[in-house]
Amino acid sequence: MSGGWFITGTDTGVGKTRVACRLLAALARAGQTAVGMKPVASGCQASASGLRSDDAELLLAASGVTPDYADVNPYRFAPAIAPPLAALEAGVEINLEKILASFRRLQKISPWVVVEGVGGWTVPLDERLTMVDVARTLRLPVILVVGLRLGCLNHALLTAAAIRRADVPLAGWVANQIDPVMTHVSENIATLEKRIPAPLLARFRFGAPGNDDNSLSGFSMETIMHLTQIAE
Repeated sequence: MSGGWFITGTDTGVGKTRVACRLLAALARAGQTAVGMKPVASGCQASASGLRSDDAELLLAASGVTPDYADVNPYRFAPAIAPPLAALEAGVEINLEKILASFRRLQKISPWVVVEGVGGWTVPLDERLTMVDVARTLRLPVILVVGLRLGCLNHALLTAAAIRRADVPLAGWVANQIDPVMTHVSENIATLEKRIPAPLLARFRFGAPGNDDNSLSGFSMETIMHLTQIAE
């Protein structure tokens, strides 16, 4: 049994890392060993061991194994700018084969790999590649993180439609409130449940990513069973 999921979002800053870490924690509670992966990251910080991504470090801390950091985060850039600009500035070409090789090494030490994308679904990586190509290359079902704020209905439905057009499976979606004063939250979620052809996997209200008290409905055991069946 081996597989995983690709975590994408309706935009940048909608809580992909929060959701990925919660999923890793839920898998651990279910007795499943899982590891996180952030193939491409911008805005990395310098350290004694080289550039490090805060998102990748959080994923690593939530993982059930301790892999080589280079496999968790094969491409890392210091400027907090779009990946193709950061790669161009660094003189680096983002290569799908390198990402796939890191992914396969992670699969050797963990049956489940939770891969977090960068930005939204179609963020470019260079003049021709996008994050869609990463999801396709890794052959993973997609989990869509919907950032709940004004405008989220349009963003969520457009992204869900784009995922379907890419001919990759949409395992489900997560409602993550990122606007503390958003009104009619439940009504927005109900609207999306009717229109997105995939199940609502979990719902999180506004709050600090590490605070489990902010969960309205986290990843249930039933949801974990659903996800592992899809990912096998």
